[in-house]
Amino acid sequence: MSVSGRTALIAGFTLIEMMVVITLMVVLMTLAMPSMSAWVSNAKVRTISNALQDGLRQSQAEALRRSRQVVFSLTNSSAPQTSLTAVANGSNWSINTVPSMTAGETSAFVEAGVLAAVGSGVQIAGPAAICFNSIGRLVANSSTGVTGATCSLPTTTPPTQQYDITLTGADRPLRVLVALGGQVRMCDPAKTLSSTNPDGCP
Repeated sequence: MSVSGRTALIAGFTLIEMMVVITLMVVLMTLAMPSMSAWVSNAKVRTISNALQDGLRQSQAEALRRSRQVVFSLTNSSAPQTSLTAVANGSNWSINTVPSMTAGETSAFVEAGVLAAVGSGVQIAGPAAICFNSIGRLVANSSTGVTGATCSLPTTTPPTQQYDITLTGADRPLRVLVALGGQVRMCDPAKTLSSTNPDGCP
């Protein structure tokens, strides 16, 4: 075949050029793998922390809306609306009302959420249960109506209940704090709270 009297050349890669490109791609991917793995682990920790923080805020909002005590608890139960036992480092969370002084009243299920399904392998260290009173503050209660859920007030300075969220392979653990007044916030335990580190922990 000719174009203007000249033979047309077919452009393409030689086998050597193709092997060089593949080798470079393998080297680059190998270098990127550790950082990608850490990014995935950090994303899992962030997702669990957000889910936990949202559940705690929802619990406080329900206490205010209903003008009564509610208990937020971690649990491994997949159906907390029918069978609920509070445990530390649970794979789900549940919100229930606390029985009042009315005779025969029992704890009522409000809402639940999942944790483990969105971040397998993530560990949550903190109290199995936290109670909010009718004005949204933390309150101690040993009769929550939920098996295994005993609420106590924080003894730290400043007074906060805390959940530490970690995962092997993640280089950035997070902490969710619940202040005595009911404020819920997430912070980075590797940093100290200051004007230059607003995301740090106190």
